Amino acid sequence: MKNLILYALTIVPLFTFGATSPDIEISNENMTTIKYRTLEVNGVNIAYREAGDPQNQTIVLLHGFPTSSHQYRKVLNQLSDEFHLVAPDYPGFGNSDFSDASEYEYTFDNLAATIDAFLEKKKITSYALMIQDYGAPVGFRIATAHPERITAIINQNGNAYEEGLGAAWKETKSMWANRNKQTEEALLHAFSLDGLKWQYTHGTRNPENVNPDTWNLDYLRMSRPNAHAMNLNLFYDYRNNIKLYPKWQQYLRDNQPPLLIVWGKNDAFFPESGAIAFKKDVKNIDYNIYDTGHFALEEDADKIIPKMRSFLREIKK
Repeated sequence: MKNLILYALTIVPLFTFGATSPDIEISNENMTTIKYRTLEVNGVNIAYREAGDPQNQTIVLLHGFPTSSHQYRKVLNQLSDEFHLVAPDYPGFGNSDFSDASEYEYTFDNLAATIDAFLEKKKITSYALMIQDYGAPVGFRIATAHPERITAIINQNGNAYEEGLGAAWKETKSMWANRNKQTEEALLHAFSLDGLKWQYTHGTRNPENVNPDTWNLDYLRMSRPNAHAMNLNLFYDYRNNIKLYPKWQQYLRDNQPPLLIVWGKNDAFFPESGAIAFKKDVKNIDYNIYDTGHFALEEDADKIIPKMRSFLREIKK
């Protein structure tokens, strides 16, 4: 009898307070629940997060280095009630396949081609782009290839101007000038736990505002075999993005996409000068600067996400 009573005390609250088995999802018509999915694209499994009704306005969220779609978890949680959101992980990042370099060439041209093919396979042909860090070279390649598909750009520290390259690029530029063992080793600190933590906390008002799970998750992925070599290849290839800046700037001048700037001004990689530069080419910008660092959403999501909502509502009118 005693065991029966203990069992009842354990089970009854589950039904009383609405708990369910782990296999049952509760949401508003199951539309606001984030789904963790995978789609095979040209032999590479692309992991992605998706939320919201596909009939609603779509936002494609393109992540930066060293992270993944995880950086957009707050956006997906808060905007899926009104928008359709898709956040893919690039090959070698997040939960997507980390193919050997002999099977997949880790360049920005190839990352963009894979994500473009991913969107094609998903039949997503009209969308706003949210770009941050690496999301800018991936996103602008897609935008210049399909300008008619881009309904708007939401830019959180995604650079497209030489004046937007901050002091933190010094060691990377040395490798661009002369790639060798010494210039590569000078960059290895970026993959250390302290180096990853610095990228998230530098320039923030209070480092305690940033969830440490972010850099610890990135460190786990950076500790995989060949991860350093793959990322050094991308660091070296970044020089080719700069060669494309004039093309991206011409795209902005010719197409004038609605542009929302939500920029962390204390970013050592892409300081506010990079945000200001967009004013040269885009006539109407919703321009917002925040007193935070590279990953502005970590500290200022409560300001940025409502701004995104109002901006996207306005362009839909």
